[in-house]
Amino acid sequence: MIEARDLTKRYGEKLAVDHLSFTVEPGRVTGFLGPNGAGKSTTMRLILGLDHPHSGTATINGRRYADLAQPLRTVGALLEARAMHPGRSAYNHLLFLAQTQGLPRSRVDQVLDLVGLREVALKRTGGYSLGMGQRVGIAVAMLGDPQVLMLDEPVNGLDPEGILWIRNLIKQLATEGRTVFVSSHLMNEMAVTADHLIVIGRGRLIADSSTQEFIERSSEKFVLVRSPDAARLADLITAEGGKATIRDEPAAREQAPQSPAGDAHGVSASGRPAPELDVIGLEAPRIGEIAAANRIVLHELTPRLASLEEAYMELTADSSEFGAGGASARPQLAAGGPGTRPGSGSPGEHSPGAQSPGDPTRVTAAQERAE
Repeated sequence: MIEARDLTKRYGEKLAVDHLSFTVEPGRVTGFLGPNGAGKSTTMRLILGLDHPHSGTATINGRRYADLAQPLRTVGALLEARAMHPGRSAYNHLLFLAQTQGLPRSRVDQVLDLVGLREVALKRTGGYSLGMGQRVGIAVAMLGDPQVLMLDEPVNGLDPEGILWIRNLIKQLATEGRTVFVSSHLMNEMAVTADHLIVIGRGRLIADSSTQEFIERSSEKFVLVRSPDAARLADLITAEGGKATIRDEPAAREQAPQSPAGDAHGVSASGRPAPELDVIGLEAPRIGEIAAANRIVLHELTPRLASLEEAYMELTADSSEFGAGGASARPQLAAGGPGTRPGSGSPGEHSPGAQSPGDPTRVTAAQERAE
């Protein structure tokens, strides 16, 4: 279990973490979300004792990281995948760490097999790709077979097969009763991986709930309705106290008299797709009853929830410090489709170091390490 209580951290005039409190429970994957500059990386560093809070506490299984006799046996962490000497092989890097914790040499072989690097284990890590470096970082986190795992952007640089592998690994570790804390900017990946979400903005807690509750609470549910007689159905829905928005109103008005016609694929007798309605305020069964009572043909009746990405953008709209931010950022994100990140060229694109330039806490941490 990871516990943060009233955690506060400043870098000069910058309040990076602002009286933050939360608990990461074992047995589930907890996603850690927030805009660039929200304080995610700083919070993880505070938990791991790499930075010192100005106030508050951060504990792992009830103890500060500095008080753990063999920390790698208790908590495994991936914060910087390239935190290794480029002239050293992956095998020797892991062996060195294993020896500091009293771990057997055989454990090095086990984690190399786990992350799929056995064949290149004796090559210098300086020649590794970003994805290979990421796998070494995951091997380090798993080296002590810890009960607590903290992973910052674990899929960064991985190919689709690698992403699926780490997703399944993370879920498996949680089902074994381990505490799994994962930070990521990839909303689509978090939607299928995280059971619980902790969301912060400007160093403060915004949400602490299950993923499903987060989506349901933070976004408006609606029902998608497709009908050749969409205009008349919209009027009936309004009369019942609902609100119906016709996506293609001119076509709906033109096709309204053709309500008995159409086929089962959402195409009206005129050959054009049946108009769509977005309905809020009424549940799908009631909409179906209204249509049946008025002999209106329905081609589709589908309850919809916003995606995790849409819910996240809505909830953090006022918490972004960098980039376009606010409402103006949403159309740009939506235009690229699900998984598109601001500034990226294609859905799901995640270039090396993409999260770093806008996060001053990472820069400061790097500067502190350099000093």
